[in-house]
Amino acid sequence: MAFSEPLGGESPSGLFDVVVLGAGPAGTTAARAAAEAGARVCLLERMDVPRYKTCGGGLVGLSMDHARIDLAPLVRARVDALTMTLDGHRTFTRRRRDGQPLLSMVMRSELDAALLDAAKAAGVEVRTGTHVTGLREDDTGPGSPAVTVQVRSGPAIHGRVVVGADGTSGRAGTFVGVTCDQVDVGLEGEFEVSAAVAAEWSGRMLLDWGPVPGSYGWVFPKGRVLTVGVIGSRDEGPALRSYYQAFVDRLGLTDAPRLHDSGHLTRVRSESSPLRRGRVIVAGDAAGLLDPWTREGISFALRSGRLAGTSAAAGAAGDLGALERYPARIGDVFGPEITAGRSVLAAFARRPALMHAMMVGVPGTFGLFSRIVEGRSTVARQLRRPGVAAAVAALAK
Repeated sequence: MAFSEPLGGESPSGLFDVVVLGAGPAGTTAARAAAEAGARVCLLERMDVPRYKTCGGGLVGLSMDHARIDLAPLVRARVDALTMTLDGHRTFTRRRRDGQPLLSMVMRSELDAALLDAAKAAGVEVRTGTHVTGLREDDTGPGSPAVTVQVRSGPAIHGRVVVGADGTSGRAGTFVGVTCDQVDVGLEGEFEVSAAVAAEWSGRMLLDWGPVPGSYGWVFPKGRVLTVGVIGSRDEGPALRSYYQAFVDRLGLTDAPRLHDSGHLTRVRSESSPLRRGRVIVAGDAAGLLDPWTREGISFALRSGRLAGTSAAAGAAGDLGALERYPARIGDVFGPEITAGRSVLAAFARRPALMHAMMVGVPGTFGLFSRIVEGRSTVARQLRRPGVAAAVAALAK
């Protein structure tokens, strides 16, 4: 891979090979991958890092596999037991027999900071506190053709390729024209609890299938902090707020100190949504990449970020075909997962009680769930089995 100007820092003309927008998992991974491929990379982040982000912080196996950093110092807790309830009723707990964790719990702020440090170590120039106001493909600027990134204060920044990883409401998704056909709202709090309460949740998480169609709640333990939240369709906003309050009350956390209490939107891309416009490509939340049922997005961000970073580096070096192939690569990896997630969400939204009964009563279901969470299988792979596909289709009717 050949770059037209010397590597190592910004060129005299103010041009970078790759400019990445956003310092979440997708952006930091893209920046690191591009830098490791030999590109000069500048990463722009609106906030200072570390910063709080609304996120459950439960890492599935694919996230652990693709983070490419030592996560052990970040893990606040590991859980090997799952309690499931149906809107607070029909409580059932299963524990893994092999003692292996279902999820590893981290604070999102600490994860993002560690991923950013890894990007810096790879040679990425990081500029925090930088508010991007717009993008423009430029045939007249330095090193043209390039993309001009306009910022609120200071001179514009130029890149041969831009990777947009600036979230669901960022500038990159708007520029590319990303469209989403599923928009959900998550409501979440981080509660400081006593040692006795923390002990009750040690090694155990909760999933509650909610009263709003397609919704669920969770409790993720992190020592003396419990991350508690609910998520469901944005169209059901008032009902979700009522569900969240009732969920918190039911857990006995109404009066517990809240370290954070926030909400956020998640969006799933429509099947025909673009992922590229010229020299700008998008990844992670900016591309609408997440599981439609669980709304898990960190593993999607890490994997798509790496694909975006390697494609961007190749494009900056003159292989524009790498940018042209990027949407198909994303489709090949994530298309089946998103399609499968939609199918399960449709079944879950229509028959949550039956889904709960299957999870707690059908032999092998918990083991299958564990393998999917671990990353040893996927929902898409399981739906290729005729019996599983038929069962999910029947639930959705």
